[in-house]
This record gives sequence, structure tokens and C-alpha cells, in this order.
Amino acid sequence: MNTLPFVFINVATTADGKLAPANRRFVPFGSRRDQDLLLQLRSRADAVMAGARTVDLAPANLGPGSATYRRLRLKNKLREYNLRVVVSGTGTLNPQAEIFRHQFSPILILTSGKASNANLRRLRAVTKEVHVFGEEELDFKAALVWLRKEWKVKQLLCEGGGEINAALFRAGLVDELYQTVCPLVFGGRSAPTLADGNGVETLAQATRLRVKSVKRIGDELFLVYRVRKRSWG
Repeated sequence: MNTLPFVFINVATTADGKLAPANRRFVPFGSRRDQDLLLQLRSRADAVMAGARTVDLAPANLGPGSATYRRLRLKNKLREYNLRVVVSGTGTLNPQAEIFRHQFSPILILTSGKASNANLRRLRAVTKEVHVFGEEELDFKAALVWLRKEWKVKQLLCEGGGEINAALFRAGLVDELYQTVCPLVFGGRSAPTLADGNGVETLAQATRLRVKSVKRIGDELFLVYRVRKRSWG
């Protein structure tokens, strides 16, 4: 029996692989077709996951969208509203974030032993579902096993940001990557990328991908990769 959910990442990047400009403030730059893809992918997922920075800086509620996409979820034999998961390694997620104003489905917060008691109390004031996995850093494998067992999450969509993506790749937990390449170049050493953090030190440690499909619509490329399973560790 599989103890882990199927994990797929969805991300829109510039041609040089950036998620946002050097100020790290995300401004949507994908087309309407890219937004439609995001909602279509959500309609396949039991749960949608994103990081605290993504949730704090964007008016994101991680929900399924309009009635059209909710009906698609039901057609896919899923609940009308997906479970929502927010990752905050130190528990610094803003309890006033937009996501907490929308109570259509449970919001789970995953954090680590680095979260202070004060931060945990603040978050538990807005959702009872605050869970600690790992001491020095969040143990994604343990968290995903728990999501599969306790919440029956078979399909998990991750919408970033780059550090969460990198952690999932590093742990060998990603199954597919959906990347929309947009006709922009941001540049900048400090601009966030698809997979942030320290990265690998050698070519042998790289995550290997296999192209599943490529589609061009206008000036955007819609890529789907299957991950050749191998941890960065």
C-alpha cells in the first residue's frame, strides 16, 4: 500500500527560471491560460499546498475557484472543496492572511520544532490544525505520510514557493512538475527560482526529469515533466 500521496508541482516561471523579481514580491505574470491550468490542476487534487511567504504576500485562498471548477472536482469524484495546507517552518505565517478569511475547507499548517510557542499559539487561534514535523527543519516525508493516513490525501498539488519545491525535490517526494515558461526575463541573483535554497553541489545529485508533454500557446510554453525518482541527499 502506498503511504505517500502523488505529488505534483505547478509553477509559472520567466524564461530565466524566476518566480518573482529581485524584491521577491510575487506579481502574477502568467496568461489567462496559465491561470486556467492552475485551477484545472487544483480540480484533480485532494489538497493544495503552499508556503507561508506565498500565502502572506498574495491574496491566495488556495481554493478550487468558481463553480465550474468545483463541478469538475465532483466529476473527478473529489470533495467540492479541496483541503488546504500551508507550510511555515518557523510558524511566522501571518494569522491575518487572506486565506483565513475563507473557511470553506480545513486549513492545515505544517511547521517544525523551530516554531516558537508564541507563534504556535497565534496560529492555533485561527486554526486548530497546526502540526509539528521535525526538529531543526520540517520533515516533509513524515508530513506527507501523515496527510495520506489521516486526511486521505492521494493527490497533493504544491504551488511553491521555491524553497518548498526544493525541499520536496531534495527528499525525492515529487512525481510530476508542471512548468509554464512565460516570455519574460527578470534576472537578479536574489530573485527566487523554481527550486531555491542551497541546491546541489554536483551534477550527480541533480534531480532528473523526463519530458511528458510540451505545448505552445501564444508565447508561453506549457511543460510537463515526470520525475526520475532520486533524492538530492
